[in-house]
Amino acid sequence: MNEDGMGGGEQKFRLQVEGGKVSDVAGREDSAAPTAKTRVVEFTTPRSKLIEEANQAIRTDLRDYPRALAAYDALRGDPEALAHWDMANYITMRKLGYNDHGRVHAFITGAAGMAITELLLEGGVRTDIMESGVGDADDVFLTVILGTMLHDIGNQIHRVGHEAHGVALALPILDRIMTPLYPDPFKRVKVRSFILGAINCHDLNPAPLTMEGGIVAVADGTDITKGRGRKAFSLGSVDIHSISALAVDQVVIERGRDKPVLISVTMNNSGGIFQVEEILAPKVIRTPMRRFVDLRATTRPEGEEQILSRVRLDGDHFVMDLGGGEQVAVEVMDSQKQAQQAVVDNLGIGTDSR
Repeated sequence: MNEDGMGGGEQKFRLQVEGGKVSDVAGREDSAAPTAKTRVVEFTTPRSKLIEEANQAIRTDLRDYPRALAAYDALRGDPEALAHWDMANYITMRKLGYNDHGRVHAFITGAAGMAITELLLEGGVRTDIMESGVGDADDVFLTVILGTMLHDIGNQIHRVGHEAHGVALALPILDRIMTPLYPDPFKRVKVRSFILGAINCHDLNPAPLTMEGGIVAVADGTDITKGRGRKAFSLGSVDIHSISALAVDQVVIERGRDKPVLISVTMNNSGGIFQVEEILAPKVIRTPMRRFVDLRATTRPEGEEQILSRVRLDGDHFVMDLGGGEQVAVEVMDSQKQAQQAVVDNLGIGTDSR
């Protein structure tokens, strides 16, 4: 990365899919520079291997922070949390056709959050927990790992309002995990408030006010590669979100040259800019992370990969010919028809009575 002027230092986290297909995970220290603590996490199947590699990356980042590590170990084995992740994934993927919002997403964003936090602290940034006098770096890492891994559990109730639902669902888990780690309830409640705030603000609704909340939001926004989009795509969800996700090959989090954090996105097709513009960039711009993060997106040097070869209208469906030879049909989104139906639904009348 440094040779082309993009990078400013060692890579802390890399999320990548190579060769146009889901690749094996490699979570490792750089053999050429074993002290550099370079961790690599790539999407793979089966998901158990991906989760375990992300787990190892997180544990590496937390090895100097015993309270945060203890909280993380308690969370990843908590049956209530495991159930929350699975049900959030069921609703978002099976009922809505969205991307993964379950265990894989939780662990990936957790690993990204750890990398971002480490870079900020190494760059001399003091987060709100530190500035307010509530806690130290150990408390910051604890807040970020619990916030990132629990941020989407509210989806199991409904996508609408999932942030507030997540706050309510996270409370008993946080109290169960944090009580043994914070015997002083005064400090425990203060640290917990930062975690709940991060969960409530991760989708910018409303935008986070704290650095810890900003880290969780940005970490969530980095999970945009084709490995995640492929799941929704394979379930028949073909839209700008899933198609643009297939256009993102790699997300790298590393030390920046002018700012503590540099996030570099590599696309195989310029359609991936939608993911960057609509998902990741707002989470940098509208959070306290704005002053500390550089964001760059480039297409790969070998040129663009074809995702769609042809789209034609057949009745009320678009029929899409994909670059790989597959063909899918997607219903046209008729906004006027949807608005009319919404009025009918709200009035509680059937179409026959109109």
